Amino acid sequence: MTALTYAIVTPARNERENLGRLARSVLAQAHAPAWWIIVDDGSDDGMEAIAAELAASHPFIRVVSTGQGADRLEEGRRQGRDLEAFRLGIRRLPAPVDVFVKVDADTSFDGDYFAELMRRFSEQPDLGIGGGSCWEETGGEWSRVKVNAAHPRGASRAYRWALYDDVMALEPSLGWDGVDEVMAELRGYTTCGFTDLAFRHHRKVGEREGRLRAGSALGRQAWYMGYRPTYLVLRALYRARRNVASIAMVWGYAAAAVGGEPRCSHPLVLDRVRSEQRLRRLLKSRVPV
Repeated sequence: MTALTYAIVTPARNERENLGRLARSVLAQAHAPAWWIIVDDGSDDGMEAIAAELAASHPFIRVVSTGQGADRLEEGRRQGRDLEAFRLGIRRLPAPVDVFVKVDADTSFDGDYFAELMRRFSEQPDLGIGGGSCWEETGGEWSRVKVNAAHPRGASRAYRWALYDDVMALEPSLGWDGVDEVMAELRGYTTCGFTDLAFRHHRKVGEREGRLRAGSALGRQAWYMGYRPTYLVLRALYRARRNVASIAMVWGYAAAAVGGEPRCSHPLVLDRVRSEQRLRRLLKSRVPV
């Protein structure tokens, strides 16, 4: 069986401390990417020089710039700035590949990570979006971050090329990396985060902006995706068992509702999300919120 081709796209801003580690992981892959596009999104910490050196040393690595300044991170997230950088990188690929992967700069992988991920895409023709499980370090110990098994983490998120147009049609808003899963499912594809395939995330989710702001952002994301209020509250309480700051999800959701923030403009996506969140369905499936 011929191995699938893949390309990595890394949207990055001020990741001087992380980019070198990621580069070592990429260069050590048993199944190398066809291309690695590093998208410099307004860095001013010297990361751009490291990226340029990598590109000069390795022909498959290319660097592009968004031409944007280093605005506040919170506003960039809310406007889906990482999506725009990701799409710019995809558009700059020299040729189509079987799979394109969004890889954050603060991650690292074992040498067989992408060989194994491509094998799973090859063996599962209906797999649309996939990725490994996210491991984070606490007190010197690495442990897996538990999420719904159907949800590939955004820090390492691979897409079959057939979903190219869907990714390009996403709205640049916080929550796009949940809408894409629903759109893939509506097209007949599955999504999966493989618990037996690990990658390391060296900066915990919410570390840059703080846990309360991160929780509030998740609430705004839930509003955008059309979550049922009851489901959102249950999800916040469930997560608060491990992180009390998750209660901020309720605040973020309410603030978005009161402020009249827009919701996803794809009605089929909203219908699918709300259908999956019916209490009767959740009790039957026993899927954690």
